[in-house]
Amino acid sequence: PVCGAARPQRVRPGLHRILDALAGAAPAFVFGRRMDVLASNRLARALVTDFDALPQRERNMARYMFLDETARELHVDWDGVAAETVAVLRLDAGRHPDDPQLAELVGELAVKSEKFRTWWADHNVRERTHGTRRYHHPVVGELVLSYESVTFPGDADQTMCVYTTAPGSPSEEALRLLATWTAPHPPVTGLRHDVQGHGT
Repeated sequence: PVCGAARPQRVRPGLHRILDALAGAAPAFVFGRRMDVLASNRLARALVTDFDALPQRERNMARYMFLDETARELHVDWDGVAAETVAVLRLDAGRHPDDPQLAELVGELAVKSEKFRTWWADHNVRERTHGTRRYHHPVVGELVLSYESVTFPGDADQTMCVYTTAPGSPSEEALRLLATWTAPHPPVTGLRHDVQGHGT
């Protein structure tokens, strides 16, 4: 049998609502196979990059980590995070050895990144469960975030990753500032109406 392209992964509406509920307090992503970024909230997009603005093919954390120069500037420990990214991708390769899109992704990264080639050859495997990330964000400066990953019943290939800060820490204040910076502006149509009314 000929292997066709895998069906696009869909994120359930309920998971989208969870992401939106966290949007003002915690960055959160939903990752699929091949570390594809299937969904994210506005705080996650402000923290890392706006994956929603990228072409569908580019919405991938491994591709971002190795091919986007801003990833090296953002992650204080880029080498450690990038090596872990390869190990997570290796785990996915073991689970889905016949995935043509994964083979294409690995081939592209191996051609374009010497570090990826080196780490891929190490055959390290890791499951993303929890950990710490350190960032140097261009808007709010230094951030130390802890993350927890959760796989929901019904789709073992989708993982929600939520980032939080220690209470009372400078990172908590920085994340709050980032949330304020990215908050949508409230509509002012009512105010305009009132002003026009007073002017008559």
